[in-house]
Amino acid sequence: MTQYTPASTVASPTVESPHAGRREWLALAALMLPVLLVAVDNTVLSFAMPEISLAFNTSGTTLLWIIDSYPLVLAGLLVAMGSFGDRFGRRRLLMIGATGFAVFSVAAAFAPTAELLVAARVGLGVFGAMLMPSTLSLIRNIFLDRNQRRLAVAVWAAGFSAGAALGPLVGGVLLEHFWWGSVFLLAVPVLMVLLAVTPLLVPESADPNPGRVDYVSIALSIGTMLPIVFAIKSFAKDGFTAVAAAAVVVGFAAGVTFVRRQLKRGNPMLDVRLFTVRPFTGAVLVNLLAIFSLVGFLYFVSQHLQLVVGLSPLDAGIVLMPGLITTIIAGLTVVPVVRHISPHVVVPTALLLSASAYVLVAVASQDGSVGLLLAAFVLLGAGVGASETVSNDLILSSVPAAKAGAASAISETAYEVGSVFGTALLGSVLLASYQEHLVLPAGLTAAQGTTAAETLGGAINVASELPAGSGSALLESAFHAFDSGVVITSGIGAALMVAAAGLAFWSLRKPSA
Repeated sequence: MTQYTPASTVASPTVESPHAGRREWLALAALMLPVLLVAVDNTVLSFAMPEISLAFNTSGTTLLWIIDSYPLVLAGLLVAMGSFGDRFGRRRLLMIGATGFAVFSVAAAFAPTAELLVAARVGLGVFGAMLMPSTLSLIRNIFLDRNQRRLAVAVWAAGFSAGAALGPLVGGVLLEHFWWGSVFLLAVPVLMVLLAVTPLLVPESADPNPGRVDYVSIALSIGTMLPIVFAIKSFAKDGFTAVAAAAVVVGFAAGVTFVRRQLKRGNPMLDVRLFTVRPFTGAVLVNLLAIFSLVGFLYFVSQHLQLVVGLSPLDAGIVLMPGLITTIIAGLTVVPVVRHISPHVVVPTALLLSASAYVLVAVASQDGSVGLLLAAFVLLGAGVGASETVSNDLILSSVPAAKAGAASAISETAYEVGSVFGTALLGSVLLASYQEHLVLPAGLTAAQGTTAAETLGGAINVASELPAGSGSALLESAFHAFDSGVVITSGIGAALMVAAAGLAFWSLRKPSA
């Protein structure tokens, strides 16, 4: 393995005492607000999607873009915004991001069309990318004592799991009493608190010797992700096409160019040599795949509980509550466990729990009982909570302290990429399988047939317009087609989790003498 050599050393500010006091811990509480908010936003929308689908009667592809546009833009800009924060001030970037995020949250809540909702989600992604890179780098500057910093980072990592866990429940409560736009307005009061307390509690921090802003690398990082995710969607929906193949080529070419550019620069935007550290690379992939499993699972389970079983958003959130609590508990309790058991054992075990959740759904999906889905999500929550916490800790500890900023940006990018691919891959496969297995009853107009074939929500809308016999036949076929797609997506999810467990077992082992 190639020996890692830091490309640059980032100086840390000096303070009189390395031991953090009350103000520093209050600063951590303030920094957890954007972490929780961004994590909640990744999962809360899954619960609102059935209502959005019914409200806009939009296509399945547009429905996926409503979800994917935010984490896609967020992931594409995280490293770039981390560079801006180093140069212009991390607290300043945090404040700008909070202001913009609040404005676009209001725009999303009151979007009159699905297309404008996608546009608002893009804006949320831009300003969300300003929020996230600042948090971990600020934590490292605030907590100089190693033991205190380790605890602070553990809390930070648990915040992601807690936010993802709270998303469905918060969404259920809001959607029980308000319209779908309320899930976006949730961010506004949280950000108002952040804007009020951050100047009082969080010290400014910046790299004293920042590199130049590399606009070419920013463009290349975005040009890598957008075409590849588009290609995944296109392959799943339309099969192999020239446009999808061209998107793969463009994305791959941009990625290769980005890597070569970083290797040539003395002070790169992202030091790609970090990936020559095997535990670092393994932990990043584990991070990505753990969130992939969580977001992908929530995407189809939330629709099944609300549209197939017929539960209200609040009742569906209550069903998932045990799994959500398990996610948080597992993330916190795994910290002392890894002091005695090697991460290369703990992490694969956690990932196999996630795989077992998908297997349970795949084997018994035709039953689709509420109890089965509850049990499956408990297993998934235990796996995701434990693997996420350990992988984030390993990402930071696998590199020199001077590279913690770059490492944190990569960790956050992996989280968002996992969110994108969880819905882009599993959601697209589910849509394709649904359309393949759906049998339309006779007597539908061309417009009704197209609407019913786009999404399960569309089929429910069309069924309400038909005579009782035809409507019942359409609903039965749509529910069966949806559950058939769940079998396929669950199989894919289980296979990926098993592969991730094997990868973790190999990559996280300590090198032999």
